[in-house]
Amino acid sequence: TTRATPPKDDEPPTTPAQLTGRADGSRGATLTWGAAKDDVGVTSYDIYQEGSRIHSVPASETTAKLTGLRPGTVYTFTVRARDASDKSSADSNTLDLTTASAPGAPASTAPTGLRTEVAKEGGLFTLDLSWDQPDTGGTIPAYELYMNGKLTTTVVWGGTPPKGRATYRLDLPDPAGTRYSVKLRAKLPDGKWGDFSAQRTVVLTD
Repeated sequence: TTRATPPKDDEPPTTPAQLTGRADGSRGATLTWGAAKDDVGVTSYDIYQEGSRIHSVPASETTAKLTGLRPGTVYTFTVRARDASDKSSADSNTLDLTTASAPGAPASTAPTGLRTEVAKEGGLFTLDLSWDQPDTGGTIPAYELYMNGKLTTTVVWGGTPPKGRATYRLDLPDPAGTRYSVKLRAKLPDGKWGDFSAQRTVVLTD
């Protein structure tokens, strides 16, 4: 008996579409997305939290229930499809979820609505950031900006700290193709550092 040759799998799966979800109380979340396609077949979906794979479900499922999350925490999720040859799709859209605070716990101090925009001026890349400041009951004097998990700069306002939405521009000397994971946190009125914002991924492109 001649065994059939398996079909050649040349292409990665398409990107899972329309990732949505909700927090389930203080320690869980449910994610849902549209099915991906592949030239041979999708075998699984991988759920990523800030770039690290934390959960997988078979290709027959387009919903995942996550447990073991922390109360009052901002999480950033994406989903990738994977095929039998271990090729992965591009990331789905990014989904930010905040779990409920534990009873009696203080409200989250994380900045929200973080947006990033890359531009190139005179051969140099610039990164424009904007975000909604947390309600801390006082003035926020500074922010720490982390890129790829490392403290990059401390943003200190030259005059009166802004109210509402804040903005900051950073020059980036790195070449096209460089990839960053970006997040920030506020210095609270009591001098401690607050919770981190949701993380954003930035790629420098010409």
